[in-house]
Amino acid sequence: MANGLFITFEGGEGCGKTTQVKRVATRLKNAGRNAFLVREPGGTLLGEELRRLLQFTPELAGMCAETELLLYAASRAQLVAQIILPALDQGAVVLCDRYLDSTTVYQGIARGLPLDAVRAVNKFATRGHLPDLTLLFDLDPAEARRRLLRRPRPASGIEDRMEIQPPEFYVKVREGYLQVASAETERFVVIDASGSADEIERIVWKTLRARFPSLG
Repeated sequence: MANGLFITFEGGEGCGKTTQVKRVATRLKNAGRNAFLVREPGGTLLGEELRRLLQFTPELAGMCAETELLLYAASRAQLVAQIILPALDQGAVVLCDRYLDSTTVYQGIARGLPLDAVRAVNKFATRGHLPDLTLLFDLDPAEARRRLLRRPRPASGIEDRMEIQPPEFYVKVREGYLQVASAETERFVVIDASGSADEIERIVWKTLRARFPSLG
């Protein structure tokens, strides 16, 4: 694994991907593997500040879709340059909670921005670097909403802006992800996210070991 391994975790709000990416990172680190866990937006000082602006600043709730696209891309560009590519050059396993497919789906398909423009921005921000594997956690939006409602409310009282969109937005997100995955079947593996966290973890690890036997 001299050139590293890049795996991304995708899906709509409440699908459980963040739980799973953390579990994979823990497994790899416990096995002595050089693994990096990063998230989008975020992962760098600049990215975390942009995350706050994008998701936890009520005064910016009305930002236009084009601005949203470019801010996510700015966070991603810094993450790729500062963390992802250097880690891969060191032979590390990089696990990323969201990546360019989130932008294609959320800002392109669900927000309705031109997909050609979104793809061009994504390619520029990532320097054209695609994941070796993308795990898509697929879950019915109604069940995802029930999961979100069971989560503890933030102490600040400020909710994640991306978790309080109208129901039809999340239907478009799910449809968008499945559309993107069907167009790139070599890169994507779609995982039914309706089971328990332990059940899904077993499926995830089985998938990773089948695709990358060197993970052990």
